[in-house]
Amino acid sequence: MSSIKDRQRAAARARLEKEMAERSAAARKRRQRQAIIGSALAVVVIAGAAFFVVQAMKDDKGTETSAAPEASASTGAEPAASLPPAGPGTVNCVWTPSDEAGGGKVKDVGTPPFNVPNTGKSTLTFETNLGAISADIDLSKAPCTGASFKHLAEKKFLDNTKCHRLVNKDGFKVLQCGDPFATGEGYRDTDGTGGPSYTMVEENLPTDDKKPYPAGSIAMANTGAPGSTGSQFFICSEDTVLPANYTLLGTINKGLDIVRNVVKAGDDGAFEPSPGGGRPKTEVVIKTMTLTAA
Repeated sequence: MSSIKDRQRAAARARLEKEMAERSAAARKRRQRQAIIGSALAVVVIAGAAFFVVQAMKDDKGTETSAAPEASASTGAEPAASLPPAGPGTVNCVWTPSDEAGGGKVKDVGTPPFNVPNTGKSTLTFETNLGAISADIDLSKAPCTGASFKHLAEKKFLDNTKCHRLVNKDGFKVLQCGDPFATGEGYRDTDGTGGPSYTMVEENLPTDDKKPYPAGSIAMANTGAPGSTGSQFFICSEDTVLPANYTLLGTINKGLDIVRNVVKAGDDGAFEPSPGGGRPKTEVVIKTMTLTAA
């Protein structure tokens, strides 16, 4: 009898060890996937940078600076309670000032208006060295992110910048862009750590667990912390499964074939084994970015 019980215990222990190993592998894979997108500003995350959640009302300076000011009374930030209520067809957005204290790079372009439309649609267009890529944006779903891109387009924030990261894995195929400092010939170690002088709260998060980021989605990267969305974004060339933590900005209506060809060409593996992926072998340069009413 004891031998039977011993065998049963051994079998149960083997099943438990197998289950724990499978869970560990699944958790590791989830962490890796989240890190690839979430580490758009990984330096900031590692440094543990904290952002002050205040309503930024800075004047637009339109200049580049090595260190944007910290959120304080001198930045022109006001508490949300002092802002007038949003009128019909509009919504108030919170723009949180950011600086380089955490290790990221900041390009100071002021902040968008705090009161923005939440009705209508816009078309976001990137004229690239490979052709035009454009997306439909529904402002009723992502009004603040749409307003941010309008502001950044007016400031020529991403003109002549390069897409700095690519991931080409099963169920996870994306091209990531949006760093204003990713310019010039070749790539730099700092590419992927840049953004504007503000961050915003995530909005329009996916509700479909099985297909959160379908092929053609354009979504916003963040550091993994709430309210850390900046200017970096990723385009899914195929259905991509990620945690529903990233703002769905819109859907590509033109140029998805360009993205697919770039993803298919692969990357240099610069970010392997962690967080994964690398710099695109086929260079993508955003010559101009515009946002117009649809």
